[in-house]
Amino acid sequence: MISRRHFLSAGAGAATILASGTPGARAASGQVVVGTWGGDYGQLLTDLIDKPLLAPKGIEVLQDVANADPRKTKLLAERQSRRGSMDVACLSDSDHYIVAGTNVFDAVDATKVSRLNKVFPELRTDTAIPHIYSAQVILYNENLVNTPPTSWADLWDPKWRGRVGLADILYPANTLAAALAGGGGVSNYDPAEKKLMELRSLDVKIYPSNEALAAGLKSEEVWLTTMWLARGFMWKKAGIPLSHVVPKEGAVAIVFEASVPRNARNKEGGFAYLDAMLDAKAQIAFADKMGYVPTVSDAVLPEDLAKHVSLSEADRGKLLKPDYKYQTERSQRTLDFWNKQFKG
Repeated sequence: MISRRHFLSAGAGAATILASGTPGARAASGQVVVGTWGGDYGQLLTDLIDKPLLAPKGIEVLQDVANADPRKTKLLAERQSRRGSMDVACLSDSDHYIVAGTNVFDAVDATKVSRLNKVFPELRTDTAIPHIYSAQVILYNENLVNTPPTSWADLWDPKWRGRVGLADILYPANTLAAALAGGGGVSNYDPAEKKLMELRSLDVKIYPSNEALAAGLKSEEVWLTTMWLARGFMWKKAGIPLSHVVPKEGAVAIVFEASVPRNARNKEGGFAYLDAMLDAKAQIAFADKMGYVPTVSDAVLPEDLAKHVSLSEADRGKLLKPDYKYQTERSQRTLDFWNKQFKG
């Protein structure tokens, strides 16, 4: 789990940026297929990593855009194949835990990723590099919500009927929020099912993507949501009058990671891509554009940016450690209930 210290210190201090070194521990070229999300994240990968860092080295990046579930399915389906369809796979920490358990990914070490020694130790895993991270919060329209929420349970207040919106692709995080609202926790999602059906009866709105949810917040169709703090920062920069709260029941952080499958067609290119993702300037630019906290020690954020994307001392104390094993064992039930009962 992310240390409380680095959630703040990664973004605090002077704005001095240290040189990050040359991306890629080995010479690499050719085509690299990156399985990742589209939208803002995919565009920033193109603008901050693909074009400035890899194109000059003769590496052409192709994005295989999909949500996490299809990407996990593809990785698992291809694991016995001699040649897979992805050279880099981007997943959240919990999704990576699921796939890594089937021996899909190659090991990550300093001989393959030269900047690995800059990664905060508590964020490292054997088969992935941590790219960026943030915390789950409640976002609300500060112009329309006069009394800020303090807990997940506040989203179930009937006065917010029809004003709560959720992103469909964040169903695991939404389910955890519902579990916490119902007295459950990171190792007990059972109360979420009752709470989600209650939320459905309160005319909750479901949006197919984060971007669609942002449009709903901007149009004032919805006033409150559960989302990553980083997204709230980005949307606020875009002009949506949002504030956030870390609920009193607690919240989890999310780490977005990247790995190279064992059967990647261009492994050297894949590891060069992972190295570039750890570039200090690129990480600072991600923080400025999307609000996610850097994962490397030499990516030091300006203080005025750090105060918007990091957590206060009190809020850091509310962070919960995910139970990846429990999430994995319950993942099919979580998905089935979300699709067949809650949405159905």
